Amino acid sequence: MPLHVPPAPAPALRSVLTALGSPTAVSEARISALRSAQDPATPELPLPVHVLDRITPEGVSATRLAGWRFLIRCGDHAVAAAETRLTADGWAFSHFFEGPYVTSTERALRQAETMAQPYQPRLLSMPSLYTLTLWLHGDLSDDGATGHPAATDLLVPLAPAPPGIPAHVPHRVADLLPLLTHRVTPIRLMGSPA
Repeated sequence: MPLHVPPAPAPALRSVLTALGSPTAVSEARISALRSAQDPATPELPLPVHVLDRITPEGVSATRLAGWRFLIRCGDHAVAAAETRLTADGWAFSHFFEGPYVTSTERALRQAETMAQPYQPRLLSMPSLYTLTLWLHGDLSDDGATGHPAATDLLVPLAPAPPGIPAHVPHRVADLLPLLTHRVTPIRLMGSPA
């Protein structure tokens, strides 16, 4: 089933297009594949980036929208990504970057395209675990900028994933969040107050 990619805010896309057209922004990015690209660089697959700041002991997650990420395609594959963020003046370009999460995101999106159920793709960042997942949200009518992971949504850890969590293996939120909660729960030392 095809993925239902939510539309990015028009000002976010415009800010990325402006940055791609700016020799200064591209050269300051120090991304050789972007600077030396023979094919035109185009922003594709805008994904809302949600941050999971904490998981309560009951397993409830509190997320917030942190920005929109666009894969930057040159030719037949993504060579970089562009991140936007919300400022007091609206959506603004933040930075270009490269690295393993670019190729891992592209791979996870291709993998999700083969699933039987349609999903709305998003990214879910868990800074306390240095983890980024492709969040496959089941409610296609939801606005991509809002919401929380539903128990039946899928999370696909992107490489590099934390030790013991296999990358590119889809997990239901109800199965993966308790495991992650256990990882971020501080261990009490013997004799320490409860």
